[in-house]
Amino acid sequence: MFRNEELLLSLLNSAPVIEGTPTDSLEGATGRDVARSWGGTGSANELSRLRRVRQALQAIIRREDRGAIGELAGTLDEVVQMPHVTPNGVAWELQVPDDDRLAAGVVLAWSSVITEFPGRLRACANDKCTQFLVDHSRPGTARWCSMAVCGNRMKARAHARRSKADGGWPGAMS
Repeated sequence: MFRNEELLLSLLNSAPVIEGTPTDSLEGATGRDVARSWGGTGSANELSRLRRVRQALQAIIRREDRGAIGELAGTLDEVVQMPHVTPNGVAWELQVPDDDRLAAGVVLAWSSVITEFPGRLRACANDKCTQFLVDHSRPGTARWCSMAVCGNRMKARAHARRSKADGGWPGAMS
């Protein structure tokens, strides 16, 4: 299961905003290297497919579908899974063109994660963050991709708003 989750989050989080600037690790030479590190071909066609799948998944998770389900369905149109019996049980092998294999694998990983952890795949609650998380907390209340970064920022903002509403720090001089 961890492999599915790792692949899914790697794709979802591959376009972070860094110091206010949108970035995309699925562009150019960096994108080719990233796709290859995930077991892909690194071709321009594969990167284009991965960007479309990422956009569709992000829209679904944020509940902004706009045709995203159709994009994911199209990704799986040509996919066939063939069973192979091994001493360790049944293994399933994707039969799909090489440039489509990684995108199809991400869609299958998404399905696996939302089935295994229903309601736990979500966008970071920091409205300035573009990252996603799978909530593994016992009560299912994790809100931030990183407590150290987004969690602290959001708590600091909330504290600042409360302090401003209360007229400043207790005991502060006017």
